[in-house]
Amino acid sequence: MLSVKVGGVPFNIRIDGPEGAPWVMLAHGLATNLSMWDDLVEALKADYRCLRYDARGHGDTPATTGDYSFDLLVRDAAAIMDELKAERVHFVGLSMGGMVALGLALDRPGRLASIAVCDARAEADEEYIEGWNHRIKIVRDGGMAALVERTLGRWFTPAFLAKPSPTLDKMRLMMGGTSRDGYCGCGAALKALNYGRRLGQIRVPALLLVGAQDLGAPAEIVREMHRAMSGSRYVEIPEAGHISNVEQPALFAAAVRGFLKDIDASRSRA
Repeated sequence: MLSVKVGGVPFNIRIDGPEGAPWVMLAHGLATNLSMWDDLVEALKADYRCLRYDARGHGDTPATTGDYSFDLLVRDAAAIMDELKAERVHFVGLSMGGMVALGLALDRPGRLASIAVCDARAEADEEYIEGWNHRIKIVRDGGMAALVERTLGRWFTPAFLAKPSPTLDKMRLMMGGTSRDGYCGCGAALKALNYGRRLGQIRVPALLLVGAQDLGAPAEIVREMHRAMSGSRYVEIPEAGHISNVEQPALFAAAVRGFLKDIDASRSRA
């Protein structure tokens, strides 16, 4: 297990792929961990240096107490890049990780070759905030176990849930292994999400990707983000919910890999 210390917190990381290859940094969603990227890393690691990390309070990265903010989560990602001397990365984030991608693109665009914002929204409306208030209370009162099955029901399509699988068992373990402080701290950041009005400022090449049946970041919301981000690419993954990379790993990997190759090819021609 590798770790890098950021602000006194040892962040669990994993690096796959050849030294000297372009960096791809992968940021997971709330209540998951870096292992959610296993399939995508297999598809990319021959050509890219894949860096993934457990967010604070997730996987093998310890939690800090109190509410987190996206400023903090963005600083965490940038500091990990600094520690590993990854000067410029393709940044792929899903759900909460996609929101971190937006924050980096707005505040640290020089560190990015591109962003892939997957199954993520840009701002919190009243319904979204109230949903997080409710889930945070459940976890504070009853721990992560109280939320696992209802979360799976929001994350995946009914067809996927109808077939018991090792993949679903893996997701249950990820959720159950997330610390209470990490979940609630990140939940506070999600409640304060407010990148929507700034999307038009993003100039980093961007992929907007969403599962067609995503309930957490519905396709219509992601299409609006795409329209607000000049020059971005939009991809909708059929028969997939919120964790589209897990539900449709081959389609997800093809979309991300195709985007990265197009970006690298355009830079080599420039």
